[in-house]
Amino acid sequence: MKALSLTQPMAWAIFNGKDIENRNWPTKYRGRIIIHASQGFNIEHYRWLVQHGINVPAPGDFIHGYLIGEVDIVDCVTSSDSPWFFGTHGFVLKNAKLYDKPIPYKGRLGLFEVKKDDSSRVQD
Repeated sequence: MKALSLTQPMAWAIFNGKDIENRNWPTKYRGRIIIHASQGFNIEHYRWLVQHGINVPAPGDFIHGYLIGEVDIVDCVTSSDSPWFFGTHGFVLKNAKLYDKPIPYKGRLGLFEVKKDDSSRVQD
């Protein structure tokens, strides 16, 4: 299964209302992906969430280095009315489901494959 690694707090935000993931590259991929919470933390993204009235956990409460859930990529757009869209390309997301128990995993750049032996640990 394909996965996408995001810094916190945006990995968290996908499971809390975020409907677009911004990238500087397009994708033709459509379908279910796993969201990986990377080791990184973006303080500017955190400030944006707070300024927009989103009730986010404290910076130290985010998890890093785990597969945390799944979401469908249903489109890739270059413009959108979504408040989450900042361009250049936006992966339109639907049906986010957070895992009950995160799975430790090392992320990679771009869309990447989760190893088959590890994917058996991914929850239904």
